[in-house]
Amino acid sequence: MGGVTLDSGALIAFERGQRRIIAHLKETSLRGIALTVPTVVIAEVWRGRARSARLAALFEACTIEPLAESLARVAGEALGRVKGASLADAIVMASAAQRGDRVLTADPGDLLRLRTYFLNTRVVAI
Repeated sequence: MGGVTLDSGALIAFERGQRRIIAHLKETSLRGIALTVPTVVIAEVWRGRARSARLAALFEACTIEPLAESLARVAGEALGRVKGASLADAIVMASAAQRGDRVLTADPGDLLRLRTYFLNTRVVAI
């Protein structure tokens, strides 16, 4: 099994100090499970200054994944097949799929639709 990929909803929940996400991330850390954050997710949630200080600390413990051309192509193909999917969600799922990761999210609806294309991922709602 792979690691855990965080989407925007998971990061927003963390930034707000929601207990469930904090507990989940602590457990992930204790088990030595890798955390990945695609750069598109950072763009969606980063607002700078003090508001993003918690996120900056979390990113120190994560692999930050840039959007490579190959990943962009896979995400684009998913967008063509899964109607109504967003670009950011498709990138998150493509990122997770290449490692067989679970995707941690506060908003599973759109990601679950994309899971029909990315069969080797699991969406975990927090």
